[in-house]
Formats: sequence, C-alpha cells, structure tokens
Amino acid sequence: MNGEAVPHVNEEAAPLDISAAYAESNLGAIFAQLDADLIGLAPVKDRIREIAALLLVDKLRERVGLATEPPPLHMSFTGGPGTGKTTVAMRMAEILHRLGYVRKGHLVAVTRDDLVGQFIGHTAPKTKDVIKRAMGGVLFIDEAYYLHKPENERDYGGEAIEILLQAMENQRADLVVIFAGYKDRMEQFFTSNPGLQSRVGNHIDFPDYAPLELMQIAELMLERLNYRFTPEAKAAFAAYLERRMRQPHFANARSVRNAIGRARLRAANRLFALGGVLTRDALMTLEASDITASRVFAEPA
Repeated sequence: MNGEAVPHVNEEAAPLDISAAYAESNLGAIFAQLDADLIGLAPVKDRIREIAALLLVDKLRERVGLATEPPPLHMSFTGGPGTGKTTVAMRMAEILHRLGYVRKGHLVAVTRDDLVGQFIGHTAPKTKDVIKRAMGGVLFIDEAYYLHKPENERDYGGEAIEILLQAMENQRADLVVIFAGYKDRMEQFFTSNPGLQSRVGNHIDFPDYAPLELMQIAELMLERLNYRFTPEAKAAFAAYLERRMRQPHFANARSVRNAIGRARLRAANRLFALGGVLTRDALMTLEASDITASRVFAEPA
C-alpha cells in the first residue's frame, strides 16, 4: 500500500439512517428556499442535490471508518447574466456549512477589480484580503476570465490566479472557490490555466430562461413587492419580453427586474399626475401603459 495507512473499518458499527442524517442537516429547508428563490433551472437544482447527496454519504462513510477523501468542491458556474448563479452559490455555501465542509457558510462575491491591483505590489495584498474574508465559506468570482489577460504583459491578473491556486490547494478544507461567467469564455479561461482546471471538479451550466419562465419571474417579483399586472399589462409585458430578448445585452432575470423597476416608476408618475384620492388597488396595479411606454416598443419589432 506504498506505506499509506489503511483506514480502520468498524464492521460492527450500527447501521446509519440516511433519512435521519438528511433531516438533521436541514438540507430540505435549503432546497425549498432554492425552489422559492428561483423559477425553473431544474438541471441546475438536480445537480446541486446530487452534489449534496455525495457530500452527505461521504460523511456517513466517515462515521463508520470507511475510506474517505475530501470530494472536489471547487466549482465552475457557466451561463449568461441573470440566470441565478450567485443565488445558487449562496445556497451551496449553506449546504457545505450544514454538512461540515466549511466553518461559516457565508458567501464573498467579487470580480477582477476586488482581486487585481493597478500597480506592482498591490495585487497580492488585495487577493489575500479577499481570501481571508472568504475563509470558512465560499468565494464567488464573477466573470473570472477577466483575471487572465495574456495580451497585456504588464497585467497583474496572473499573480492573483497564482495566489488563488495556492489557497485552493492549501486551504481546501475550509475554502471553496466558485468561478463564474459565460460558458465559452470560461472554457477558454480554464484551457489557458491547467492548474485551475485540475482543481475545479464540478462544472454546472445555467441555461437562459424561456419566455414563460421570465413571465413567472416577473409575477413573482411583483407579488413580493405587492404589485400586480392587469390582464392588459400582462399581455404587454409578454410582448415586451419577446422584443427585449432579441436585443443585445439581455440579462434574463436581471433584465426583468430592471423592466419591473421602470414600470413602477411610470406607474408612480401616472398616479401623481392623476392626483386626488388613491385606493389601495390603484397603488398595487401596473397598467398596460406602464409597460408600453418602454423605448423597446419604439424600435422595430
């Protein structure tokens, strides 16, 4: 066995109840919150459940003395903006904490600007400070490919990557790093950084939302804000989505949130212009005109 210690297997250990272990970990509540937070994304949610199952079983194996090694926990989330990557990362941090893989279970979300300095000597302390804040939880690096700029010889992103690599290896018992961004660019990023690629064991792709899912997201947002569409406004918003999804820089749920915000602004100004006494219903209702006033409708369909 090359001198490696063989783990002692307790053949007489009492059987373990995996259902009880699941209940004790409170993972069900986390998954319920994930379903409440995010419409759709069934493949993503299934993958998170699969990872959680592996981690739970690994802990049970450890209890009865079976051979275990820390499963690969560093991850890559790929997909367009507004597809729920940050929200899923938050829930993943909670799962890791509940199962004892990290001490705190918090999420530190950063971009290149939080890690890379503009001058010699600035990058190392910035990156190390971020890692220090993330210890015991999850470090989420959005648009991670911006760390790698091979065309610029004087760029310091490579230094940040080297420090991250060291932390991912040496602190892997108490720090999980999630890299995120567009799928094609993330593939290039990992290809150009074999050290990172070998340390990231879980790759999860986040699909764009379908129009029906975006409408469900909009209605959920309105419900949480105590607003609602009239039937005409709902039809107008469906037409808005159809047009907006064909335009550049569409950001899924993020674009829906921005559109709802602008519709609320127009509704407030409409009510202010009317003056007089306002009913509760009027304060809650978005009209079709609050949607169709968008400049999206001023452009050719």
